[in-house]
Amino acid sequence: MNLRIPPVLQLAAFGLAAWAAAKLLPGLSFRIGMVGTVAVVMLATIGAAILLASLGAFRKAATTVNPIHPEAASTLVTGGLYRYTRNPMYLGFAILLTAAAFSFQNYAAALMPALFIISMTILQIKPEERALHARFGPAYEVYRDQTPRWL
Repeated sequence: MNLRIPPVLQLAAFGLAAWAAAKLLPGLSFRIGMVGTVAVVMLATIGAAILLASLGAFRKAATTVNPIHPEAASTLVTGGLYRYTRNPMYLGFAILLTAAAFSFQNYAAALMPALFIISMTILQIKPEERALHARFGPAYEVYRDQTPRWL
């Protein structure tokens, strides 16, 4: 598999880009107020919960969580949150990044979650899908056809 950047590093890079955008483009700032602050905390909590539940599903299935080597997976995880999205870990990352980006209160920073999703889809998810198809064949095809990539 030709993965270039591990997902956690992509998350960190886009988080740093959101922070830098807010610092470098102060003219694009906005205020979120108290309601916005509560929403950011709620988003961060939801993102963390999704991420932890997803990791727990992999642990329960006793399979690898290493995103660099999906071909090493011993089990195709399709239960729990994986019934609703094929990539809940990455969805959790995207929600955490959204919370962080909005906490910077800047329109340029707020674009970073969308760019993260595009990047993850191209650099990580599509290669993972090919590896999982090669590893699990028809079982993965059925799962792929029944469950959306993101939501």
